[in-house]
Amino acid sequence: MTTDVHVPDIGDFSDVPVVSVLVSVGDVVAAEDPLIELESDKATMEVPSPAAGKVKEIKVAEGDRVGEGTLIIVLEDDGAGDAPATEAPKAEAPKAEAPKAAAPAAAPAAVTDSGFGKAHASPSVRAFARSLDIELSKVNGTGRKGRILREDIAKFYKQAAAPAAASGGASAQGGMDIPPIPAVDFSKFGPVENVEMSRIKKISGPALHRSWLNIPHVTHNDEADITDLDKYRKEMDTAAKEDGYRVTLLSFVVKASVSALKAHWEFNSSIHPDGDKLIKKDFYNIGFAADTPNGLMVPVIKDADRKGLVEISKDLMELSGKARKGELKGPDMQGATFTISSLGGIGGTSFTPIVNAPEVAILGLTRSKMAPVWNGSEFEPRLMQPLSLSYDHRAVDGALAARFCVTLKTLLGDMRKLMW
Repeated sequence: MTTDVHVPDIGDFSDVPVVSVLVSVGDVVAAEDPLIELESDKATMEVPSPAAGKVKEIKVAEGDRVGEGTLIIVLEDDGAGDAPATEAPKAEAPKAEAPKAAAPAAAPAAVTDSGFGKAHASPSVRAFARSLDIELSKVNGTGRKGRILREDIAKFYKQAAAPAAASGGASAQGGMDIPPIPAVDFSKFGPVENVEMSRIKKISGPALHRSWLNIPHVTHNDEADITDLDKYRKEMDTAAKEDGYRVTLLSFVVKASVSALKAHWEFNSSIHPDGDKLIKKDFYNIGFAADTPNGLMVPVIKDADRKGLVEISKDLMELSGKARKGELKGPDMQGATFTISSLGGIGGTSFTPIVNAPEVAILGLTRSKMAPVWNGSEFEPRLMQPLSLSYDHRAVDGALAARFCVTLKTLLGDMRKLMW
């Protein structure tokens, strides 16, 4: 008896590259053991085995692109795979060895299918190589089975750039006419250690680099008076603790952001691929940056416009917990229309968050502080929340950004308007 294993629901991704095949023909796996590894722009996803059994066939190879429903593995019952051997133990013994020897020989041929080419590298490494105009066929891979790593690309680039830089030639420019950063041997100045970057940083790095290079960023800074809001938040949080969740300022900012996005729809859009239109979105999914031991992740609160403060708070707590435990799935991080990055628990006065393309804006929050504010007759202490709004200047102009922030801080400053 055999079991076909298909790619499960991975959200709206339909063309995701296979980074690694984690099993071989003949391997015995248990239910929930990982079979293959997929990689999107923001996360790596493992496809687990739905049942125990022996791997009979592998239908995909590294570099193949798959979507929901793609057949990836054929399993057979562990006992079923042993049956033929017991029926013909001696006469078939020499023949039984032949398939085992032939199976590994057939596997490498599949690796070069689907236009993957002769180079052995993950999609993120390929994207990194393309950004530097480097042909993978010229790079020696130092990873397992000759796999080309990001460090191999960086080393090749530095070696190629060094002679040109020394001669002052035009070829010292990078793929986008950006002069490369010269390599420095820091060991000359003191002890050093090479520390491997987390997988999340390796995956998100090229995406952030791409956004920074392609989007004309502008950051608008403002402040919101959250004195009254914070009093109400503390009351809600006290009651929430008894039910096992917390109410943070971020819950209110998510709620207020949805209202501001409805008033200024351009911030909830994306630039059309032809560059001449904006794609107006009539749904409101709010991403938020979550700090985890492995790096920054961006879970998404779906349909935030249909949720109240309590439900938003519970979503924030659940998604943050999954992020810290490394349990986020692809759908948990897809579909955002606007992102919030909060550093309030750490500190700072302002910063420039990088727009999470294809979104056109991102809101940054730093630590609130008490400040003297003139009320018309005297200064009084008020709790002020800094706001840093970065936006794509192709989709949003400065005046619209200022209006968005005015709307946002008005909502945060008046609880009655926030509840409309």
